[in-house]
Amino acid sequence: MLPSLCDEQKTGALPLPDAFLHFLEANGLDPSIYTKAETVPRYIRVKPGFESQLLEIEDELNCKLEKITWLPDFFAIPPQIQIAGSEAYQEGKIYGMDAASGAAVSALNILPGDHVLDLCAAPGAKLCMLAELLGYSGSLTGVDIARQRLAACRTMLQKYSLGDRCRLFVADGTSFSLLPLKSYPETRQFGHDGNSIGMSSKNSPDIFAEWTGKRSWRERKKTIKAGNTAASNQIQSTPELIFYGRHSGVIGLRRTELFHTVEVPSTSGYDKVLVDAECTHDGSLKHIQKFENWGWETLEHRVLDVKRMDSLQHLQLQLLTNGFRLLRVGGTLVYSTCSLTVAQNEDVVKQFLLRNSSAELQHVEAATDWPCRSGGIPGTLRFDPKTSQTSGLFIAKFTRLAS
Repeated sequence: MLPSLCDEQKTGALPLPDAFLHFLEANGLDPSIYTKAETVPRYIRVKPGFESQLLEIEDELNCKLEKITWLPDFFAIPPQIQIAGSEAYQEGKIYGMDAASGAAVSALNILPGDHVLDLCAAPGAKLCMLAELLGYSGSLTGVDIARQRLAACRTMLQKYSLGDRCRLFVADGTSFSLLPLKSYPETRQFGHDGNSIGMSSKNSPDIFAEWTGKRSWRERKKTIKAGNTAASNQIQSTPELIFYGRHSGVIGLRRTELFHTVEVPSTSGYDKVLVDAECTHDGSLKHIQKFENWGWETLEHRVLDVKRMDSLQHLQLQLLTNGFRLLRVGGTLVYSTCSLTVAQNEDVVKQFLLRNSSAELQHVEAATDWPCRSGGIPGTLRFDPKTSQTSGLFIAKFTRLAS
């Protein structure tokens, strides 16, 4: 019988099955990183504008907030502290987010006016940070294939009042083809008064009025029908817009304008793209801990199975390729996973670069001050519990060159 994590802390024995230890060895990973669960801090991000309330937040959480000097607005707290019951969390002043995940967002170097795509948006912390960095300019498009998880992202954006310039689509990230609204040609017709006919026809079901969570009976029936069709087809082919902010550019558009799919011109794609791809999550200490309850056989199925690994690697390459297709020339794309494996990280990057001559791997300039190490390819980065006091994360940054 395997020892528990608590026993491990006392005896030093690793509570990991042999198959997983062999898996780690094959990837050049030190199994001792999984003994750090009780020492790696928890991280929170304080929403900009609430810095003056740090003392009050400390009193609520009953712990000291340790400022992370290399990542603005991030603080470390003891791992056992729960934030969900605090007023600061409930009032949208703080949210939990690992510092390594924050580094992936920071690597994009978001600038005012950027049009940003988060191709795998759920569960939403990175999406919120992107919205914070954009502020009152540009636009943010969030995409995820899981409707329920994307609905949770919508809740987060509303809770933290960050959805003003955001639109959310339930869609397959490997084929999503909608450009930022700045890119579409002017197709709206104008009346004699100079106003857009679309804007003045708010009662038309074809025109997007201001977003509301309350939907008409006709809209609900249409959504249910689309959901049933999607379930039977496994993947919904047409993106479903489940949220858009007041200044996201959607209000007043016809549906044909919003869902106008075109081949991506080199100058009209997104300025920044984040592809935080689905992975085995083996870099997450908390995720690996769960297998003590789920059963180590489940770990072998979800993490170690060769067919699943091949399928995931194929998916990751597809997501990265499509995210890059939607990137404008000169734009920046960050690919990240919370896996520590070579197959889901360096191998995906190598395959991608071989297939995309206009892609150039970039160094992350800010990383000179980050507590991370170089990945297996120069310019890539790796965070892990032992080196970084964070969860495991891989980061690769690309730019698109003119063809």
